[in-house]
Amino acid sequence: MASAGEPALGAHLLVGADLRMAAQVVDAVGLARQVSRQSIVLSGAGTGAGALAALTASPRRLPTLTLDAVNIAAGVALANGMWRARRLPEPPVRRIGPTVPWHLMPVRTVFTQLGTDADGLSSAEADRRARPEAADQPGPLGLRRAFVEELANPLTPVLAGGAALSAAVGSPVDAGLVGGVIGLSALVGAIQRVRTERSLAELLSRSAVTAAVRRDGAERVLPAGALVPGDVVLVRPGDAVPADCRVIEADGLEADESSLTGESLPVAKTERPTVAATVADRHSMLYEGTTIAAGQGRAVVVAIGADTEVGRGMALAREAAPSSGVEQRLGGITKTAIPLAAGAAVSVAGAGLLRGVPLAESAATAANLAVASVPEGLPFLVGAAQLAAARRLAEHGALVRNPRTIEALGRVDVLCFDKTGTLTEGRLRLAGIGDGDRYAAVGELDGGLRAVLATALRATPQTDSIEDLPQQTDRAVVSGAREAGLDPQSCCPGWAPTESLPFEPSRGYHATAGRCADGFLLTVKGAPERILPRCRQRRIGGPGGALVDVDRPALERALDRLAGGGHRVLAVAERPLPGGDVDDAAVDGLTFLGFLAISDGVRASAAPAVRRIREAGVHTIMITGDHPATAEAIAAIIGGDSGAQRVSTAADLDALDDEAFAEQLMQIDVVARCTPTHKVRIIQALQGRGRTVAMTGDGANDAPAIRLADVGIALGQRGTPAARAAADLVVTDDRLETIIATLVEGRAMWSSVRHALSILVGGNLGEIAFSVLSAAATGRSALNGRQLLLVNLLTDLAPALAIAIRPPSGDGELLAEGPDTSLGGTLTRELALRAAATTLGATTGWTVARYTGTRQRASTVALASLVGSQLGQTVLAGGASPPVLLATAASIATLALIVQTPGLSQFFGCTPLGPVGWSIAAGSAAGATFSGGVLARRIGVLTDEPAADGESAADGESAADGESAADGESAETGQPAADGQPEEAGRPAETRHPAADAESDGAGRPAAGRTAAGRSAGPGKAE
Repeated sequence: MASAGEPALGAHLLVGADLRMAAQVVDAVGLARQVSRQSIVLSGAGTGAGALAALTASPRRLPTLTLDAVNIAAGVALANGMWRARRLPEPPVRRIGPTVPWHLMPVRTVFTQLGTDADGLSSAEADRRARPEAADQPGPLGLRRAFVEELANPLTPVLAGGAALSAAVGSPVDAGLVGGVIGLSALVGAIQRVRTERSLAELLSRSAVTAAVRRDGAERVLPAGALVPGDVVLVRPGDAVPADCRVIEADGLEADESSLTGESLPVAKTERPTVAATVADRHSMLYEGTTIAAGQGRAVVVAIGADTEVGRGMALAREAAPSSGVEQRLGGITKTAIPLAAGAAVSVAGAGLLRGVPLAESAATAANLAVASVPEGLPFLVGAAQLAAARRLAEHGALVRNPRTIEALGRVDVLCFDKTGTLTEGRLRLAGIGDGDRYAAVGELDGGLRAVLATALRATPQTDSIEDLPQQTDRAVVSGAREAGLDPQSCCPGWAPTESLPFEPSRGYHATAGRCADGFLLTVKGAPERILPRCRQRRIGGPGGALVDVDRPALERALDRLAGGGHRVLAVAERPLPGGDVDDAAVDGLTFLGFLAISDGVRASAAPAVRRIREAGVHTIMITGDHPATAEAIAAIIGGDSGAQRVSTAADLDALDDEAFAEQLMQIDVVARCTPTHKVRIIQALQGRGRTVAMTGDGANDAPAIRLADVGIALGQRGTPAARAAADLVVTDDRLETIIATLVEGRAMWSSVRHALSILVGGNLGEIAFSVLSAAATGRSALNGRQLLLVNLLTDLAPALAIAIRPPSGDGELLAEGPDTSLGGTLTRELALRAAATTLGATTGWTVARYTGTRQRASTVALASLVGSQLGQTVLAGGASPPVLLATAASIATLALIVQTPGLSQFFGCTPLGPVGWSIAAGSAAGATFSGGVLARRIGVLTDEPAADGESAADGESAADGESAADGESAETGQPAADGQPEEAGRPAETRHPAADAESDGAGRPAAGRTAAGRSAGPGKAE
């Protein structure tokens, strides 16, 4: 690094103080190597074109044509280098400031450090503090930029070189036709990309986070991006926290931090300083991406952008952009097409020279054949298929940020779920009731446990609408009581509340005094650590049961068992009162009645959705920040009859090196106690094993893993802005069924593109084979370059495109097919079959026509036979799909119009045909189509059903992983978690709540953590 002192004369590179420039130089070196290789190829092409021009041009034009070819190649190489250099990305800017312990500081100190006060900032001061980061961000995708990016595909240089070669040998019209096809394909793809980007931008703008801010002494609503450190924001229930903030005023304030920490229970917030090492325990802080669950308050912004906890977590994710499977396959096709086209051109030229055809004519024919042999519609075909799938997904409620994500969906073989809000409902529910000895789910309460719930309901604010309750725990209690058929007068006839002490975080409980038939009664519900010390006795056996001295150690053990399952636990107690008034001093000498266990419910659609995904051969891994016992119980419900779910914790995995870590992940179904860092490592380990990974989540803590995954999926309604911004695909309706639809579309796209590629590329291979055969027989190719280009236009841009964009059919078959990662064996068989059928149809028609008419007529019959053979195979592949039939009919009509129209027919080297000529062409095409169809049905390559021998290695591995939940398990592992409870044995696994499974043993007592005792621990299971 250069400094103000003496330069480092021994250094190879001198940079300023910004080390990012050194990283950019390294990136530029790699790019320069690629540009050098491309320039060498262009130089060789220019030299070859010049040499060809020297052999074919007249002496008068010889110097000009030769120099023009070399100069054009040099100009293209220079332009390519400049264009690639401009596309070199700028080094990333990471303005991450130092970590400041705002949670430790008193409010007054925070104000002093930030230069603000309780009334916030002035507009002028806020403008001064604003960061100029927005100017560095790229603008919206425009049509021009999208057009240029669409041109950057593997076949464009090949086609451009071929067009230049055609122009060099005196065929500028052919060169113009090729250039027009390239430009048209890129333009259509660019228009579709711009439309998709605008749709996504509209969604994100509608869901943009806003904040109520104190500016200039008044409350204003501003976008979250307009906040600066020192702004004072007002938060209310349901608000999304717009930035990292220090609480300065709290009134019953609770935040749902499941999106950051993974814990599903709300956290009470206070303005008092807190001493805590972890984010989850910093009760004086609000963090970007979380939401306000209850209460209200004010907070001062202390960090924005990359300085927030979410921003720091995003730095963990590499913004890698590996080439997609379709792009890799395009590269392979390009590498194969170039030597085939060159070989065919050389063969045709050599055959012509051997037969005495003039060199200029042979060279022109060879150049045109080389150009026409390249499937110029291929890039547009793939792009159109992806865009069509993206539009269908938008109708299903899934918005794709980049249509190229679709093909990656078809290759997904590992799906990582974030539990909270994805597999679960993201709202609290009453899981069960316990009294220290017994425990039961809400629908199975006996008289004593019903009395506990009725008392808890009386200790809850009275309301007609559950949504009016500010506390989520109160909503859960009221909902559970209604499910159990209880009201406030249950077990206490004539109950009428007289006074209450509302819940406050500093108080830790809600107390209500009321009159009943036996006099005044005080009921209390709250945090066990606040209630148990105030209890003097407990009631055994429900109402009227015996009162015994409270055994606090026994109750604390029962509490630990419930809390160990990851539930929020509330204690319920009561006592008689002499009157109807209540204060904090009266909340003492209580009689303990029982515990309430509150948890996050599983979505009804989770179990069938996960089952279908596993049937598709996709290995699913549930990732959560919850306790292992809770995670295992939820996984048991979701897994249904698939056997015991193998559970591990992030701490267990941390003890392993990278290789063992990756190996262990292949054997487990649930990873508990995960942090954002663990999620990133899980994605990286799976990708290191060659897996294509999708990550589904909704929280800011999921954002790094979502960005890193091959396919990042965010939930649009509940999802945080950070998750949506990192995702490749946004599920706008938050339904797991929509995720299934995305996988179906991905598999369908691969299946449709495989058929379209086989038609397009196989047809071109047939064209090459027929051209070589006809040249070998007569010295001239039966089809000229314009005719071959016409074939491609008639069979690529409409029929093959209709195959590629058709909607999927048979979801079950597509899911069962599995991802064909390389499009290898199946595609190879289809290519060979269709190339043979195309060659057969064209050769038959041409041979018959040669003996019944002129050479030009035979060429026209061959053209019609070749097009008919390809269109017939397109109909076989597309079935009764209306778009396929319509496109086929349009192509046939266009061919007939061109052939039968004088002038236009001669432009393409054709002649109008009579009934005999069309009959020969139709018969040859029908025979070739029939023969190819019979053979195709025998080897199973025309249908969407997977061939038995066509599965890739990845398919088999995925299936093994997807079924491995039952591997190596004993018979008892298939039993439900609460297998000791007779009343549970007959209930379907899908209908039981985790509380009933994870927290009850055979005696009815809470027994969290039955992993080791209740079932055999599979690989990776936490003991």
